[in-house]
Amino acid sequence: MKEAETLYKFNFAGTDYSIINEESAVAGFKNETLYHINIFGMDFGITETINNMWILMGIMIILSVIIRISVNKFNQVPKGIQNFIELLVSGFTDFTKSIMGEKNKKFAGFYMAMFLFILASNWAGLFALRNPTADVATTFALSLTTLTMMHGFAIYAKGFKGYLSHFFKPYAFLLPINIIEKVTPGISLAFRLFGNILGGAIILSLCYSLTTWLINLVLFVPLGWLIGIVIGVSQAVVLIPLHIFFDIFIGVLQSFIFVVLSMTFVAREMEEEDHEEHKEKEFLAE
Repeated sequence: MKEAETLYKFNFAGTDYSIINEESAVAGFKNETLYHINIFGMDFGITETINNMWILMGIMIILSVIIRISVNKFNQVPKGIQNFIELLVSGFTDFTKSIMGEKNKKFAGFYMAMFLFILASNWAGLFALRNPTADVATTFALSLTTLTMMHGFAIYAKGFKGYLSHFFKPYAFLLPINIIEKVTPGISLAFRLFGNILGGAIILSLCYSLTTWLINLVLFVPLGWLIGIVIGVSQAVVLIPLHIFFDIFIGVLQSFIFVVLSMTFVAREMEEEDHEEHKEKEFLAE
């Protein structure tokens, strides 16, 4: 077991005391390697991010199977869990159509799954787990999915020749800038989600570390138990609202922003005509 870090030492009534850093102040904050697996002679380290992501995916798969079994026979008049599922699916389908258009409503199932996964990852901190989205590798994997869809469906909608032609508009010498423009959406998506979730985790970690430091300190003073009770109550008063804001509110908001921007980027790339060409045709028609 790794030796705890000593923050500082002091002397009280002729006795030396040490204030140590509790590494478990925020469970799962450090992305440590939990265990190793060997596949075809190659060793892979499984970090907390990967482990927690597997836990979340396992829970979501189990819940999906339970829900599917529960609504195996659909009633003409929905009730109970069927009513909730139909409301959720129809609401997300309408939302997808409002962002991507009627013809792209087929993306509703994929983006609803993405939203729920990101939301579960953002809320993992509520259950003392390291947030998978606080790891830039996770957010870049999600943004890479968006980039792949952007360019893949752009080729599908415009054809390979039409897709390549957009890199040379309005002038061929702008090719490097156009390439950067097609890549930066994914980078911005990854860093936006990563930065907001990690920032909340850092603030909560600092608050927990301060509370732990104060609790360690009051153990060495008279009536330390009374001061400890006061600090414990104060911790609940301060940290519960912080968890509500950073984990719940910011978690929902960032999940929503990521999905909306991903929808927007994919739908924009699938357009057969860009906005400038469309405006030019309207001008000529007039």
